[in-house]
Amino acid sequence: MERPWPLTGRDDELRRVATAIRPGAAGVIVAGPAGVGKTRLAREALADSVRRGKTVVLAQGSTAARPFPLGAFAGLLDVPPGEAAETIGRALDELARQLPLVLAVDDAHLLDEHSAIVVHRVVARRLAPVLITLRTGETAPDVVTSLWKDDHLPRLDLAPLDAEESTRLIARVLGGPVDTASAHRLWTMTEGSPLFLRHLLAGEVGAGRFTAASGIWRWTSEPAISPELASLLEREIGDLPAGVRDVVDVVALAEPVAVPTLSALTSVEDLEEAESRGLVRTDGVVARLAHPLYGEVRRAAMGTLRARRLRGRVAQTLDPEPDPIPRAVLTLDSDLPPEPELFLRAAEAATRMYDLPLAERLARAAAGTGDLAARVVHAAALSWLSRGEEAEAIHLDVAARAPDPGLLALVQLHRAGNLLFTMGRPAEARQALAAAEATGAAPAHVAAMSLVLDVADGELAAVLDRAPQLLRGDLPDDLAGILVASAASAVAAVTGAHGLLDEAAVVGGLTADRVPTVIPGFGLADFQVLGHRLAGTPNRGADLARRMRAASADLPGPARLMGLVVAGHAALAGGCVRDALVPLREAWAGFEGSGHEFGFRCRTLLATALAQAGRPAEAAPLLAGVAAGHHPAYRLYLPDDLLARAWGAAAEGATTEAVGHAVAAAELAREAGSPAYEVLAWQTAVQLGGATATATRRLASLAGIGPRAEVALAHARAWAAEDGDALLQVASAWDRLGDLVAAGDAAAQAADVRRRAGRQGSALTAAAIAEKLAERSGARTPALELAARPLPLTVREREIAALAARGLSNKDIAARLTLSVRTVEGHLYRAGHKLGVSERSALTDVLGVE
Repeated sequence: MERPWPLTGRDDELRRVATAIRPGAAGVIVAGPAGVGKTRLAREALADSVRRGKTVVLAQGSTAARPFPLGAFAGLLDVPPGEAAETIGRALDELARQLPLVLAVDDAHLLDEHSAIVVHRVVARRLAPVLITLRTGETAPDVVTSLWKDDHLPRLDLAPLDAEESTRLIARVLGGPVDTASAHRLWTMTEGSPLFLRHLLAGEVGAGRFTAASGIWRWTSEPAISPELASLLEREIGDLPAGVRDVVDVVALAEPVAVPTLSALTSVEDLEEAESRGLVRTDGVVARLAHPLYGEVRRAAMGTLRARRLRGRVAQTLDPEPDPIPRAVLTLDSDLPPEPELFLRAAEAATRMYDLPLAERLARAAAGTGDLAARVVHAAALSWLSRGEEAEAIHLDVAARAPDPGLLALVQLHRAGNLLFTMGRPAEARQALAAAEATGAAPAHVAAMSLVLDVADGELAAVLDRAPQLLRGDLPDDLAGILVASAASAVAAVTGAHGLLDEAAVVGGLTADRVPTVIPGFGLADFQVLGHRLAGTPNRGADLARRMRAASADLPGPARLMGLVVAGHAALAGGCVRDALVPLREAWAGFEGSGHEFGFRCRTLLATALAQAGRPAEAAPLLAGVAAGHHPAYRLYLPDDLLARAWGAAAEGATTEAVGHAVAAAELAREAGSPAYEVLAWQTAVQLGGATATATRRLASLAGIGPRAEVALAHARAWAAEDGDALLQVASAWDRLGDLVAAGDAAAQAADVRRRAGRQGSALTAAAIAEKLAERSGARTPALELAARPLPLTVREREIAALAARGLSNKDIAARLTLSVRTVEGHLYRAGHKLGVSERSALTDVLGVE
């Protein structure tokens, strides 16, 4: 990977160093741990001195040159050997003849005595500015130490890059955005060391393990240490006595390790030696490696048999009761005999933590004995990892062998969920549910899964009738609670049943101090966000989305991606388009091509966000997928698909088509019995400038179902009446409610109304308000574009001119808008005349089309 590494995150330090070595200044000492970027910072500052015409003398401390007098100046000063005082004097004279200069000394902790004295005297006599770098934790010559202790030079301690600085550096090097989890993992593994970061990232990109997907750079597999980085780390670790090596290797395999356990497995003396050498850190309770990359090096270096033996020794010291996972993982990878019961408990614990790859691995080990219950857990993990065919094969085999109705019902219920969500086969899911019901066992679970399938089939009235009773009944476990709560949340969201929505959150375990303990909790969370979005209480949805994202942020597999989708949905619900794009783009990079059911949801939300941000070219391929089909489990969300297409058409300038999609979404929602969705659809049509009479009439009939409906009605009435003052009041109402995109559009429409009424000053005021709202949201909608770039065109002329500016032919425009080619030609001619342009290509600049 041949990419330049910029100096990122060091602007303040660079200014301080550059100032300290200018003429008349004394200089500066830059200190820090290995790899933190001391030398790079010094070189950047010295390059500035060279550009200013100064001579730079660069001395280099090193282990090889340290035994020789003036070894650091070898090749720089022509000083014959002699008595110490005479040699030092000649060196100073030689430097004086080169004035004006800047003296730079790299790795001053390795200076020989004579070189150190020369440096000290240059500083003391103020012969020239001196820039010194030294490594913290190393013993430096006394005369060098005295430079900052006696206040001859200021000392600048260079800290490792923080997480934000590290992410910016990675993005600049790769030339594109980086998945936040991957960036955080890089920072964690390197602890902010630019040197280690450069080598680790270069190796991973070169090996194809760190790649770009959907425009996002991300880790696609486990890292491996390159030979170059391994060599650097091995030099830092140094040669290890056998006892110290044992300490480091045990910690590398099982950290954190309790100090008493580590002392018993090795020895107190060796542990103290490892700590004093900076290889492990302890707080008196547990021991960890002093640097995460030490573990990568040691694990790669130790043999398989040694690693398995050491893991087994540690595993035998751990109590599996509070947390079975550490002992189970160590046992699984050790020379100890398998413990299927332990593996199963650990798999269930990993599932509760949303760590699906680990859960699948442990459950597979537990199922190795053929235990049917373990196989059901294994199949569930496979299903949640989008490996539906493998899960179905296990389900069918277990169903054929089930010894009792209880297990048969359980496996058929899991099978129904796999067939519906992972495999997208709802008819077969119904058959599996019927098979579970026929056993007569698990009636609460059967009823819960029946609600889920009814939601998928659009049977909202039936769910609304049965869900409250089940919510308030005695549900047997968390899974049953989640299924019932999800179904109830879905119908509550789209029907405006706010009390039921809140009740379902509590039953599902999604409260201020809890998150659900099973994977379907992410579906529950998305329905809850939808409910608050449609009701007009998006801040409440944002709070629960933050909790779900935090619970899954550091995990591998789909759980983290699902958390990102929920977070992106919550941001979009509040009109925070810019904030929605980051998690949704990351989630799509992980989901694209996987077939995961949340990928369908992510695609719609990301397409909407991109379109509202005014990026139609990026939204187009996503919208093509949205138009091609939907996941059968998510029929409830179909109005959102149409609204995404509405915003996509609007971003292209096809406002007539956009309004048509919004109206179609409203009609679909009405037919489906989803009045809360219908409110959002009519609101969208009004924001896009159309359907005012119908929208006003329908919104008036829906005004009682929540705050969004009330403000949407006020918006429709103000727009229909062309009342600029009322539209500004609506903009404030949308802002207070938490929909920044709608607020910006209302203010922009106020500017348009006032401008057409000849109130130019008032129009500019409204346009300024719209612009501020747009800055907060990151939106770039048609209404905002009109406010920012008013043109003397009719709505139809602007629409046709915008499509022409995007490269559509007159024939294509006519087909898209259901007009004759001659009508299109006429509108284009009039638009060109009004704008003073005769060439079609000039429309791009005039309209600001990208």
